[in-house]
Parts: sequence; structure tokens; C-alpha cells
Amino acid sequence: MEVDSAAKKPRMEESTTCPSKVLHLRNLPDGVTEREVMLLGVPFGKVVNVLLLKHKNQAFLEMAESAAASGLVSYYNTVPATIRDRSVYVQFSKHQELKTTQGVASIGSSMQSVLAPGIVGGMSSLGGASPSSVALEVALPQQGCPNSVLRVIIENMLYPITIDILQQIFSKYGRVIRIVTFLKNSQFHALIQYSDSVSATSAKAALDSQNIYNGCCTLRIDFSKLSNLTVKFNNEKTRDFTRLDLPSGENEAVAAALPELSAAFGIPTTLLQSPALANLRSALLSLASGNSVQGASGGGLPGSVLLVSNLNEKMITPHVLFILFGVYGDVTRVKVLYNKRDSALIQFKEPHQSQTALSNLNGVMLYGKKMHVTHSRHAQVQMPQAGSNVIEDALTEDYTNSPLHRFKPGSKNYQNIFPPSATLHLSNIPDGIDEEYIRTLFVSTGGTVQNFRFFQNDRRMALIQMGSTEEAIAALIAMHNYKINESNHLRVSFSKNPIS
Repeated sequence: MEVDSAAKKPRMEESTTCPSKVLHLRNLPDGVTEREVMLLGVPFGKVVNVLLLKHKNQAFLEMAESAAASGLVSYYNTVPATIRDRSVYVQFSKHQELKTTQGVASIGSSMQSVLAPGIVGGMSSLGGASPSSVALEVALPQQGCPNSVLRVIIENMLYPITIDILQQIFSKYGRVIRIVTFLKNSQFHALIQYSDSVSATSAKAALDSQNIYNGCCTLRIDFSKLSNLTVKFNNEKTRDFTRLDLPSGENEAVAAALPELSAAFGIPTTLLQSPALANLRSALLSLASGNSVQGASGGGLPGSVLLVSNLNEKMITPHVLFILFGVYGDVTRVKVLYNKRDSALIQFKEPHQSQTALSNLNGVMLYGKKMHVTHSRHAQVQMPQAGSNVIEDALTEDYTNSPLHRFKPGSKNYQNIFPPSATLHLSNIPDGIDEEYIRTLFVSTGGTVQNFRFFQNDRRMALIQMGSTEEAIAALIAMHNYKINESNHLRVSFSKNPIS
């Protein structure tokens, strides 16, 4: 920790053993803000006043209750307080009350005024031209009981978030000992356990509603109902930072799949368990063929590949599935199974994209049949080997470098993902195109147009309502990237709301 001897030069208040609601803080970093000082007190109770002495690297912090102030001093005498990796000295002030001329503001408005646009990559300063004194009314959150475990939901996740990134962010507020991550309702969740509840409370107060990256990956933080996390494996989903000796747990997934591999390929389970056949096990797990290995419930190991079944084999092609599933993520490969033409494997760039597609498309009607969408056990979709027949080649496509991917870095499309509906959103409409032209286009897809409306302030966009959701899906597949002229291709997606 950094200790600045210059901070000791100004005359300090004489140390006093008389408890006070007002605390004296010294050795603060240059440019410290009211919010940073306030966060030292939030875990212990209500903060009613903050007074910065910027030129002296000192501050006064007033708590609502003497007991809260006493708890704060007692704790930070045991665990040194820090701001920006700098030790801060805390003691009782000889003042019993701070008098300021500023009005009282809520913690919400105070924090909003100093929110940084991002935490990782391009972090902005939390300082600025803030007044030297301000009164803040700060109360501990009432939703849930404060403890050492935080529940974190990440909204608008444009970029992958790993345990290492979470540990980097949250360890700034205390010692992180365990992290568990998982997907729930198509959203990324994490449980983060600190060594103490004070650190967890400080992290929640500082990070709730902040963005990890500029404009995206927003943190929504509450206290978990759990008081302790049990972690058995150290891998990309779970981590115990106090037990670096834990296994990765990768063999657990393989062991769970062995009975199904045995049944599918006729190889005894005892033989597949042999360490000498590790390469064979991996090959069988990743084999993309008509012999799809699925559990009794139809589910598979969550990953980037989906198995889609009960398709209309007379209408289905890799391109059809690429366009439809591409609404929910960047599809990199599609294979219609050669020996089972009503089924297909679809690989996404990221696992969370496959989960989003599954959540929105499972059970949806496509060309007269209800699709069944599950996670596949295959780690990836294999391209046909050299010398395979022409038909098999046509049933597999690689879209890794397709210009039609919707979710490039920084794209706003992540904010506009909606379930299939009868209303479609159209964009990239060139000047001179009228309603009749667009209606005619969409009627040609085999559906009926119920309603249509250009955006009032931007005629490059419009809403069109088809006769049913199934008709809208067929229209989206047929009309997305339709070439209207040499420089304009129509963009089609599902709309959140019907035409009013």
C-alpha cells in the first residue's frame, strides 16, 4: 500500500478516545471524491455528511449514529481502509457534528453523478470538478440481508465475461474467495463470495449499475440468499481462490456421457473408461454425424452447438437455419444431418448466443412443424471430409466469415433481441421506396400483410405486421438481406411491439 509522507505534514487533529459520529480520515489519494470516501462508511450504517480537505489529502465523514462510527473505527483499526490501493488512516474527530451549506442528496443521485462509463478498458477518472463539501443521505439497501455473497447479473453482454475478469473487478473492494457462474433465463449470472460482508457491501455500493465495458455488460448486484459457496472444481465456470489444488472437473462431463456414448456406438462403458482410449472418447464426443448423442431428456452439455429436430425436410436448408438462428447470435456452421434430414446441428460463435437462440426458438413453428431445440453434446460441427458425396457437401455450410453476422463488437443488435412475433422491424430502406412496394415483397413470401407503418422521423425504417408469427418467420428468412438496389440490402428482425 502507498503511504504519502506529505499527507502527514499538515497538522492533524489530536487523537481522541472520545467517540464521535464524525470521523477524521487522512492520507487520502490526490483527486479523491466524495463518493470514494462515502463508500468507506456505507457498510456500517447511514452516512449523513462528507467534507473533503483536498489540499491536505484529508476528509471528515459523519455517520448518523455513534455506534456506526465506533464500528467503522474498530473495523478499520483491524483491517486497514484503502482507497485506490492507498492506506487511509481513520480516527474519531473532536467535532461532534459537521455543518455544511449544501442540501442532502440520495445515494442514487450522488452515484449517478460520478458513474464511470466503463470499469475495464478505458476506465475514466472518478474525480472531477465536484464541490469540496456535500451532504449525503446514505442508507444500506433493504432488499436482502447483507452478507459476504453477492448475486451478479450481467445485462447487455456484448463481450464474453470470464471469472478472471470478475475477480479483477471485484477484488478491488476486498478479498474474493469464490466465484460461481451460470446461465439462467438466457442471462449470465455469477455468485461472488468475499471473505467478509463489509467488502461485499462496499463492492455492491460501488459497482451496482456500472458497465464493465463502455456502453455494455451492465452489472446488476444484490445480496445472495446464500451465506457460503461450495466449489468442487476450478475451471472456467467455478473457482475457489483458497483451494488452488482442486481438479478442473472436466472428467465429470465425460463420465456423465459415457453410458450414452456406449449405447450410441456399441462400445462397452468399461472399455470407454480406459485411460488409453482418451482420444477415442474425445473423438466420439465431438463427432458430428447422424448418430447424435443426446440424453433421455433431449438435453446435452451446454455449449456453442445446438441440435434442432422435427424440421420440415422439404423446406429446410443450411441457409434457412443460418438466417433464422442468426437473429440470436453469430452462426458459424450449419449441418443438416445426412441420415436424418429433419434434424440439424447449428454452431454459434459463443455459448451464450446458443442459449439465447434456444430460449427464443424452441417450440416455434417453422414451415408447418414445431421445432425442438436442445444443446448438442458435440463441441463443434465438423465439415465434410475430402471425397464425401455432393449431397453431404451441400448439407453443411461454414459461415465463419459471413458478412451477414449481426453481432459484431459494439453492435446495438444485442439490445434489440426479441422473441419471434408477427411484427417485423425493417431497416436500410432506400429513399423512394413506398409502402406498396414493401407490401408486395412480403406478400410474395406466402403470407398476408395485416398492417404497415414507416417510422415517423426516419423512413429508412418501418414495421410490418404479418398474419401470424409463423408467416413472419418465413418472411424474415426470405427477405433479410434482400437486394433492393445496388447499394441497399433490406435488414429484417423481430419487433418488440405490434403496430399501434
